[in-house]
Amino acid sequence: MAATDAVLIDLTAEGDELDQLVSVIEPNRWRAATPSPGWTIAHQIGHLAASNRFAALALTDPAGFAARRSQLAPSLDEANDAAAADAAVLPPGDLLAEWRDSRASVIAALSAVPAGERIEWIVGPMSPASMASTLLMELVGHGQDIRDALQVAWSPTDRIFHLARLGVRTRDFAYRSRGLEPPVQEFCVELTAPSGELWTFGPLDAPQRVAGPAADFALLVTRRRHRSDLHLTAEGDDADEWLNFAQAYVGPPSPGRAPGQFS
Repeated sequence: MAATDAVLIDLTAEGDELDQLVSVIEPNRWRAATPSPGWTIAHQIGHLAASNRFAALALTDPAGFAARRSQLAPSLDEANDAAAADAAVLPPGDLLAEWRDSRASVIAALSAVPAGERIEWIVGPMSPASMASTLLMELVGHGQDIRDALQVAWSPTDRIFHLARLGVRTRDFAYRSRGLEPPVQEFCVELTAPSGELWTFGPLDAPQRVAGPAADFALLVTRRRHRSDLHLTAEGDDADEWLNFAQAYVGPPSPGRAPGQFS
């Protein structure tokens, strides 16, 4: 199975699972506040829909994407807030339909990308598999905000492999977004999957190491939990520093969540 096909299967399943959660809540619950300041559940779903539309535009109309990217608000956070606010005023049924249609559109567009082709994105060209992994990361992160608002426990699956790999691959971005020079040497990251399988990224003999549950790492790199509330360990000063600000998504440094906020 091609790498893109594998991610798309998991991206579809992750979206369907979150859909099953929000599709049965009462209309007034869509206005419930989430841990993201100023964002309700409707904002979260609206943001996911807008991200899908933006990705589909990059896939199907590169010139239109470049023009739209140049028109973004002064900061990506402002653009995200504006798109989420626009969508949040829709009736829940209409917003849900828009999100479903946007998911189908971006998955169809990703499926049609020829092997070996790269897509222009916000941070530069990326493979369709990487773009699909990024969208899955968004589903996990914003899905956690929704689950926190509804006080529903997350049941992670091995679909988060793509997010774990993305979190490792974006290490240097997290440093540079904070004005820091990333370490020259790679880290070894050993994560225990929800299934119990061991996932290893980086050289096995690296002196700088991170280990723990893959689900905790996913919550860390999406900035949905503070590291002090997670069962992740670090060996080496550089690896320990990275866990303070690891971030798998584009945008300015995020403060994330406070220690003990969800204990």
